[in-house]
Amino acid sequence: MAIVDKNIDTEPKWYALKVYSGYENVAKQNLENTIEKYGLENRILQIVIPMEDELVEKRGKKVLVPKKIMPGYMLVKMIYGDDIWHAVTRTMYITGFVGPKGRPINITDEEARRLSVDTSANTEAKLDLDVKVGDMIEIIEGSLSSFVGTVKAVDNENKKVTAVVEMFGRESDVELGFNQIRVKK
Repeated sequence: MAIVDKNIDTEPKWYALKVYSGYENVAKQNLENTIEKYGLENRILQIVIPMEDELVEKRGKKVLVPKKIMPGYMLVKMIYGDDIWHAVTRTMYITGFVGPKGRPINITDEEARRLSVDTSANTEAKLDLDVKVGDMIEIIEGSLSSFVGTVKAVDNENKKVTAVVEMFGRESDVELGFNQIRVKK
């Protein structure tokens, strides 16, 4: 049974949802179930829990660990309508849209991008990068943003590099996605 509303937007936009803190992944799964149940695949296009990589020390090695940057919130790209409001706000662990009186105000692609959301339609094109061992790179996303390093290994299949980055007076190996780096000329 598909929900239909004549008063809907024509273009998909980003919206923020309030969810129970600590239950972001459960809320996302519940919303995916709602989408499937009501046939909203063409209206709710993307669900994102904003994350960033945090550098932590585990067993004597520095590793990047994903961390929620907005606990209690998730972002949804959708073609909004009143029917969507009802379907979303009745989903378990979602308390409502961010906006006045629970009515959504969309956020721009730029605001979504600042929250680590990939707003481009074709992410594969973004990940094609000509990088090789020994190249100098600048980190452009994540907790190490603006750090510079040297590529130690390239994994083209998984679109990742291992780079040596100096921080706190010593060199550390970090694994980065192609979308997190820019090759310095």
